[in-house]
Amino acid sequence: MILTVQGVDAYCYTGGKPFDPALRTVVFIHGAQNDHSVWALQTRYLAHHGFGVLAVDLPGHGRSKGAALTTIEAMAAWLLAVLDAAGVAKAVLAGHSMGSLIALEAAYQAPARVAALALLGTTYPMKVADALLATARDDEPRAIDMVNIWSHSSIAHKPSAPAPGFYVMNGARRLMQRMSAINPDQLFFTDFSACNNYANGMAAAASVRCPALFLFGAKDMMTPARSTRSLTGAIAHGKVVMVDAGHQMMAEAPDAVLDALLAFVRN
Repeated sequence: MILTVQGVDAYCYTGGKPFDPALRTVVFIHGAQNDHSVWALQTRYLAHHGFGVLAVDLPGHGRSKGAALTTIEAMAAWLLAVLDAAGVAKAVLAGHSMGSLIALEAAYQAPARVAALALLGTTYPMKVADALLATARDDEPRAIDMVNIWSHSSIAHKPSAPAPGFYVMNGARRLMQRMSAINPDQLFFTDFSACNNYANGMAAAASVRCPALFLFGAKDMMTPARSTRSLTGAIAHGKVVMVDAGHQMMAEAPDAVLDALLAFVRN
C-alpha cells in the first residue's frame, strides 16, 4: 500500500490482505539498512488472522521515497504521520533494533496513539562502535558483512530456515546490499548515526504506561540481553521473552517470534 506521508510516497506492506483501519492495527518498524520484508512471516500471519498490518519502509529504504531521516525523533514523527495517512487512531507498535527506538520515541511523542509497545532486539543507549561507524561511512560493503556476521547466531539455521535452499544469513546480506543499491547515499552510516545519537531513550521509557513486550535473542551479539537492563528497569511492567536466536531473530526463530507477538497483541 502506498500512502502520501509528509508530501512523498511511503510504502507499507499489509500482509497480503487489504488494510482495514477498523481492525486492531499492528505497525512493524524495521531496523538499520533493512525494509519491511524482515517481518514477512509475522506480518502475513497476523494479517490473515484478524489484524490490520502496516509494515513500513522507512524513508530512503525499500519502496518509500525521500531521503533517509537522520534522527530517531524525525523517524518517530514520520511514523505517526503514517498512522494519520492510514486513518489509524491507535496502534500496537512493534520495532526491531533501530525500529525499537523509533517505536519507543513515537510512544513518547504521542502516548494516546500507542495501544501497546513491542521492542525486539532493543537496548539503550544504542551506541555503535567508532570503528563500525567509520566503516559504515567509508566502506559500506564491508560494514554490511561485519554486521551480517554479528547479527546471526550461526552460519547454519536448521530447523528455523523455512524451506530447503533458503539461506537465512545470505538473505539478510542480500537485503542490506539491495538497500545500498536503492539508496547509495551512506544509508548504513545515516541509520547507525541516528541510533548512536539518540539521547531521549530513558525519558521515553519512563513515560511508557501501555503494555510492553521485550523480545530478546539469547545469542544476540549486537544488542546483548545484559545491555538492556536500563530499559527493562525503566519499563518495569514490560514482559520479557527470550528466543533462541541472534539479533536477526525474525528470520532465525520466526515461529518463536510470531508466538510471542501473537500472545502479546491478542491481549
